Amino acid sequence: MALLCLAVPGQPARGGEAEPEPDPGSIGIQLLEAPTERSKDPRALRYIVDHLPPGAIVKRQMLVANKTDQPQKIELYPAAATITGTRFQFGEGRASNELASWISLDRASVDLAPRESARFRTTITVPPRASRGERYAVIWASVASATDPSANVNKIHRVGVRTYLNIGIGGEPPSSFTIGDMIPSRDTLGVPSVRVAVRNTGERALDLAGSVALSDGPAGMRAGPFDVLEGTTLAPGESGTVVAVLPRELPNGPWQIAVELESGLVRETATTRITFPDPGRPGQPGSPLSRLESPWLLTAGALAITMIVVLVLALSRRRSRRNRSTVAG
Repeated sequence: MALLCLAVPGQPARGGEAEPEPDPGSIGIQLLEAPTERSKDPRALRYIVDHLPPGAIVKRQMLVANKTDQPQKIELYPAAATITGTRFQFGEGRASNELASWISLDRASVDLAPRESARFRTTITVPPRASRGERYAVIWASVASATDPSANVNKIHRVGVRTYLNIGIGGEPPSSFTIGDMIPSRDTLGVPSVRVAVRNTGERALDLAGSVALSDGPAGMRAGPFDVLEGTTLAPGESGTVVAVLPRELPNGPWQIAVELESGLVRETATTRITFPDPGRPGQPGSPLSRLESPWLLTAGALAITMIVVLVLALSRRRSRRNRSTVAG
């Protein structure tokens, strides 16, 4: 089965790295293609994210780069991954799983001169009898540090691109999530943070990002937005939290907090009232206001109720007048 793909120009070589930021002058790996229908999905430009039927075959162009000042032999290989708790977990070494066994690369290694890069092709071949569901793997580029005869262990530096593949007939399963309670706290040094509960209510894994903003604080203060810490990944049906760390000098409040979270093209927002506690103590959780509880709708609801009451009173008066007229006749 052939699928249209688009080039992904200028994407940073950060997708799915084992460490948040690689050392300057290390190695990098980058996805160069994504399906055309995902051209506006930032996750699909960073990771391999796809939905395929059994028997499908797809290919992706990738780039590996030597950012060092020395020649490097870079190994390329797929390996296992899982989602455990709220983290995308990499398998040990070259440990395989079902999805990794479906992935083949047209090059097992590349020899690159300093600051040189090279392309390679990834092919995913889904077996005709593959069962429905989502699977995870990583495509790695790795290089071993120089052998130290006096050391028993040598370092392996590797960076990779995550793969999220859903198998099934028909359209792609939905992605969705809900935002729950927001719990303010301060650590023993007085640094405030907010933990936001999230539940994955869809059928695809989520990589959550976003921000929180504070308003209507003491003397009308506003603060933010502040980015939430990345790294929270939720499997379908799972729950977890994202965290935003805020400036230490932030007053306790109370505050109106607005949370905006996203995973790819899926976005949700929620607001509530919170008050930060004293250092070393957790605060009281704030439950998100539903749309029916928003100020505008509460006002509209109150006006609607008032109009109904006025209408009922007017009808009652009219009926009373008619009854008096009948008695007088």
